[in-house]
Amino acid sequence: MPLRDEIFEQPAVLTALLQDKRSELEEIARSVGPPTGIFIAARGTSDNAARYAKYVWGSKNRIPVTLAAPSLFSVYKTPPKLSGDLVVGISQSGESPDLIAVLKEANQQGCTTLAITNRIGSPLAKEADQVIDILAGPELSIAATKTYTAQLAAIATLSGIWAGDSQALDQLVGIPDLINQTLILEDEIKAFAPRYRYMDQCVVLGRGFNYATAYEWSLKMKELAYVVAQPYSSADFLHGPIALVSSGFPVFAVATNGKVFQELANLVTRLKDNHQADIFLISDQSELLELADCPIRIPGGIPEWLSPLVTIIPAQLLSYHLTLNKGFDPDAPRGLKKVTRTQ
Repeated sequence: MPLRDEIFEQPAVLTALLQDKRSELEEIARSVGPPTGIFIAARGTSDNAARYAKYVWGSKNRIPVTLAAPSLFSVYKTPPKLSGDLVVGISQSGESPDLIAVLKEANQQGCTTLAITNRIGSPLAKEADQVIDILAGPELSIAATKTYTAQLAAIATLSGIWAGDSQALDQLVGIPDLINQTLILEDEIKAFAPRYRYMDQCVVLGRGFNYATAYEWSLKMKELAYVVAQPYSSADFLHGPIALVSSGFPVFAVATNGKVFQELANLVTRLKDNHQADIFLISDQSELLELADCPIRIPGGIPEWLSPLVTIIPAQLLSYHLTLNKGFDPDAPRGLKKVTRTQ
């Protein structure tokens, strides 16, 4: 099936991007930055890549990042003053009129514009001053997988170049191998999928860099398996939504080693001990994994800032196999098309 094939293509896609585009990305990075502020327009999966960019460019480069409300540009015709920010459009297809409207207005305001896309001939790309082709090749499945991780890799590469951080760029080069090591877990993940065959709602938790993972994982379960999967920052979850959780309620979480790990570990422990939640956990930490009903151990030693490129892989595989277990076609989700043109 195309979706599973594209999940497994990700190491090769990222290797090609990181090797073949390195010099071009260095040239683009020098041309557009490092900027003093970044304004990002995106939708769907690409919007989750933008969430990752907010953390990476904010933490590694100390650049304030704003996520656009595209309807201010396309519907209300009241665009904000962009104050010379670098304006970035992230889109697999580059076809959404509202995203194009953001870059068009940015150009009219004299801002530098950048498109990160899988179609360099798209209207979005034509509107941009600079274009990053993520080199993912044709993505036939409606649910985006390889274009998402390629977008993350492009974002991370720009960060490393802007920071002049050769160690960060070397860490990025090792990610395709770590993804290969994670893809080996497919049979283990497949065996867990029947447990959730009759699930119709759940929550998905992450924080920091993996806040984006929580959103992307929840999107995959919504669009493929038709599960009402609500994503939360673990911090926001404590401000009310934790009341949702009772015995057996499914909680999907990402908790890898890093600055937010202990807070996530405390929450997972609380959900298991006090609420008797059903925990599906992606982590590299043995002690926490022992608490999970469905533990997925990813390779250790992944730099926290790059962990979303790896943690999303088990999430994609679970969403795929859960969809099959529910009797749905992962390559033909109902009511969806590959290109969505929002106004």
